[in-house]
Amino acid sequence: METETATRWLTDAEQCAWRTHLEVNKLLTYQLERDLQPFGLTMNDYEILVNLSESEGLRMRMSDLAAATLQSKSRLSHQITRMENADLVRRENCESDRRGLYAVLTDHGLETMKKVAPHHVASVRRHFIDLLPPDDLEHLHKSLRPIAEHLRSQRGKP
Repeated sequence: METETATRWLTDAEQCAWRTHLEVNKLLTYQLERDLQPFGLTMNDYEILVNLSESEGLRMRMSDLAAATLQSKSRLSHQITRMENADLVRRENCESDRRGLYAVLTDHGLETMKKVAPHHVASVRRHFIDLLPPDDLEHLHKSLRPIAEHLRSQRGKP
């Protein structure tokens, strides 16, 4: 016996909210990327630098960094190679696991973070934070938190 489920189409209000979310996400990502271009960085570069700068010893296992940045290990490896060529990061072997590698923030990478971070924060403020009243920001956070938790729980599931 075949069970058929009816498609729950989006209401006009749901579709409007969904499409606005998609548009804001794309436009904001585009603008933040543009604002990083003068520093020769992409959003992926910046995200990696942030993760490494906030990690103990300014280093992370490559597998953990791939998970934190939602990249495949292969894609992250190519990204790290490009960032190594710019002297932002380096790879180091993991002594406890011969197959494991660390991505490590270089002195130049740390200086780059210190130089770029104030500009990036100003961009985030200009294009997102300062456009919403504090109560709306709090409400937005409360609204998005269950979605983020759900999506984190779905990672790795087919």
